[in-house]
Amino acid sequence: MIALPAWLSLDAPAAPTSAIDVSVNRVTAASVETRSGRLTVTAHAVELLPGGALAPSLTTENVRDRASLVAAVRRVLDAIGRPRRVALTVPDPVAKVSLVRFEKVPAKAQELEQVVRWQVRKAAPFPIEEAQMSYFPGAATPDGQEFIVSLARRKIVEEYESLCQDAGAHAGLVDISTFNVINAVLAEPGYEGQDWLLVNVSADYASIAVVRGGDLILFRSRNADADGTLADLVHQTAMYYEDRLQGSGFSHVRLCGAAAVQGRQVTEVEQIRRSLEDRLQTSVETVDIRSAVALSDRIMASQGLLDALAPVVGALARGPQVAA
Repeated sequence: MIALPAWLSLDAPAAPTSAIDVSVNRVTAASVETRSGRLTVTAHAVELLPGGALAPSLTTENVRDRASLVAAVRRVLDAIGRPRRVALTVPDPVAKVSLVRFEKVPAKAQELEQVVRWQVRKAAPFPIEEAQMSYFPGAATPDGQEFIVSLARRKIVEEYESLCQDAGAHAGLVDISTFNVINAVLAEPGYEGQDWLLVNVSADYASIAVVRGGDLILFRSRNADADGTLADLVHQTAMYYEDRLQGSGFSHVRLCGAAAVQGRQVTEVEQIRRSLEDRLQTSVETVDIRSAVALSDRIMASQGLLDALAPVVGALARGPQVAA
């Protein structure tokens, strides 16, 4: 058992060998083992959810159809060998992510936590006493040290944990989806010291992250029904990156999740990719977890499956060698 809080982030120690991702339209699970020195996905399962079963939110109840959700979690667990301990990834809207900078970092961990909690309490949409908080060091800058802070309402995190518990598994690590898609990309070779951008799309939200080397330097998330197009938001993010973060250009731009949205056609995914390329004036590639892990021979890998597996693979590939 991991002797750390349940709500963890990018720099968590190695996760269990099985993971579950719960999103608004599906539940995905996978198990891994090391074969010939390489992490290999040995089993996976995807179960679609009925509409309205889950309503991801930072402040209000998320689980709306508990019976359907528990049944889906139980089925994917059965399909991957009934693990008793899993990593769990949840929708990004469950957490508020902030980047906080300190000129001087307190030497004691307890003092640092108090300072971080004080810094984010004003922006929290619920009493800070109800929050489950995680923070980890980000980029060091001439002005000080940044920390990435994830803030979630404790009772909402417990909703997701209890889905696993009722299905027979313990969620020893809980995290948001996009952080673990980042980890899946970081598990690939060739990202040291470079700036790159991730666009992670779900049925109900889209998140954008800019990573410099192994440090998250910008994170934005918005609901799918927000004003403006996804391409507009990406373009605005790129402008902010250049103007405020001294960005000199992205070595890679990655798109994840679009093909896994139920009902979305290949042509529509291609349209999303091309619209991003037009706005950024650079190539956009889809995330392919096969650069980070091997798939067992019996797993047929459509782009939709690769997208669905990305957060669980990231949770299982995480560790000091991935996210330090």
